[in-house]
Amino acid sequence: MKSDFLASTTDAIVSEIQIAAAPERIFRALTDPAQLALWFCNVGCPVKQWEMDPRPGGRYGYSMENGTLTINGVSKFECHGEITEIDPPHLLVYTWVANWHDDKSHRTVVRWELFSEDNGTRVRVTHSGLAGEDVARKDYTQGWPGVLQQLKKFMED
Repeated sequence: MKSDFLASTTDAIVSEIQIAAAPERIFRALTDPAQLALWFCNVGCPVKQWEMDPRPGGRYGYSMENGTLTINGVSKFECHGEITEIDPPHLLVYTWVANWHDDKSHRTVVRWELFSEDNGTRVRVTHSGLAGEDVARKDYTQGWPGVLQQLKKFMED
């Protein structure tokens, strides 16, 4: 099943996908750094490290090796932030500060919502606060659906 690209505005990107796995299992994949390192990456930007402290006020961060993907002149991606909301296994919200944004100190927000359904879990990711990030926002319109596909593959294989 293809991930659905739901909406894009000047501020937010919304995408969702259906995954044949329990919300608890998916939530672990979103919050366990060892699992994140296995699926939240691709050949264009191979993972170097993932850190995640899944609690309110906890920090997360990742960095990638130099890859073939380039966004805004950056090919060695780094991102970090703080967990602002967490309600296992249904909600994870964190700030997102990325070195490929025009404003490298600007905090955007990533919100993961997991909805239990008969055939598994509907996962929705919303990335907001992108109004001043034209290049990154354009990339995220394909990036987040791709991330959801990687999560689905990791969960269902």
